[in-house]
Amino acid sequence: MSGRGGFRRTGDAPEAGAIAWGTPAARWLLTATVLGSGMAFLDSTVVNVALPAIGAELGTGVAGLQWISNSYLLTLSALILLSGALGDRFGRVRVFAVGVAWFALASLLCVAATSTEALIAGRIAQGVGGALLTPGSLAILQTGFRKEDRGRAIGAWSGLTGVASAVGPFVGGWLVDAGSWRLIFLLNLPLAAAVLLIAWRLPESRDPAAHARLDYAGAGAAVIGLAGVTYALIAAGEQPFHPVRVLASGALGLAALAVFLLVERRGDHPMLPLSVFRSVRFSAVNVMTVLLYGALGPLFFLLVIFLQEAMDYSALAAGAAALPITLLMLALSGRSGRLAERIGPWTQLTLGPLVVAAGLVLLALDNGRSGYLTGVLPGVLVVGAGLAATVAPLTATVLASAPLRHAGVASGVNNAVARGAQLIGVAAVPVLAGVTGPRGVAGGFAPAMLILAALSAAAGLLALVLLGRERRAAAVPAETRRALFCGAESPPLRTPPPRAEPGSGDG
Repeated sequence: MSGRGGFRRTGDAPEAGAIAWGTPAARWLLTATVLGSGMAFLDSTVVNVALPAIGAELGTGVAGLQWISNSYLLTLSALILLSGALGDRFGRVRVFAVGVAWFALASLLCVAATSTEALIAGRIAQGVGGALLTPGSLAILQTGFRKEDRGRAIGAWSGLTGVASAVGPFVGGWLVDAGSWRLIFLLNLPLAAAVLLIAWRLPESRDPAAHARLDYAGAGAAVIGLAGVTYALIAAGEQPFHPVRVLASGALGLAALAVFLLVERRGDHPMLPLSVFRSVRFSAVNVMTVLLYGALGPLFFLLVIFLQEAMDYSALAAGAAALPITLLMLALSGRSGRLAERIGPWTQLTLGPLVVAAGLVLLALDNGRSGYLTGVLPGVLVVGAGLAATVAPLTATVLASAPLRHAGVASGVNNAVARGAQLIGVAAVPVLAGVTGPRGVAGGFAPAMLILAALSAAAGLLALVLLGRERRAAAVPAETRRALFCGAESPPLRTPPPRAEPGSGDG
């Protein structure tokens, strides 16, 4: 790797921003980023199918299972912003590689866990590693590929990492039935080794204007804030109900989140530059991300548990039930990214979430009363089709809506809001739907799916509003358009007019 980034460069490694699609360098770059981020995404879903087996062995209830899932998302979502700033400052490949190694070591802690508390500690450590590697993967793509190839590369990344997320339940079920839930964490070790070997050859990049100081105060406030809110939501569904505990933890969490915003606003080196939200497009697409991923997190958490506990599926069968999502993401996400480059993203960002919502309604209407082919499969197929249409243009639009020098921050923000939405969704939706109460998983599954459908539909409707705004902006002079969209003059997946810093979010 280049001496510029402090990482060794092999003699034939290309410069950052110069990699063309279809070359050997492009294949290595895509392989490393897909395997690395896919490992983190895989772990966020592979654990879900093993939760009944983990609960039986470690003797924990629904609240404990929520924490096993959410402890990973907690540190991942809280620290991912700091990771984006770290990558911009010290080198995106370097931070990515450190995150991969950390994740592998944390996985060993999970393998050795003998109690719920020990497993939660290991999952917290995994979240730290995931936070370090996840935004780096997208930032490496955004800065490594030529400008004209970035949309295609991100589309391929979205599809392949989406496959990793969706295939997680299938792999987890097979490993649980074949041996032990501990095998799902051992799986990360060979993947991490492969990524580290490839990362040694990747071109390094960084933001030369990045601040030398790091925003530790902001990171700490974010962790405390998310932890407090999450604890309050999970505790609200426990029996007996403890109002003082719920109110105190919720108040602490909200106060810490308020401190976080204050630190980011007044600090001279914030990990979340609030100026990026001056872009209407960047802000709105992140709100869409919150709504969509706030639905997907509880979906994958509840579906595999419902199939095992209410429909008597084996772990393998429950994991395989979501396999059609994998196949659809693999087949369609790359095409979805290329289509969005040609026509702009807004049509897909409108229709995709609405299709996901329709699939969730189908799952709610059946509620396990029919067999797999007539009950579960139709809803899963529709959800998969909607995700395939949405994920690639959503990711590319977020990155294109911020300046290139903020690639790490933009990726970190979008990943943080996605994981934070999953975190809050997994904590809140089971409580709202009655899963943690007398209804249980069997009685609360249908109400939960309807709640998730409403969230996904709201994301599509927001995109529809933005589509209308884009069309109105296209009809006005360029100077007015810049004022409306803070420099983003055209749909972000189309090639914009030449200018120094496309898609600037600095208003």
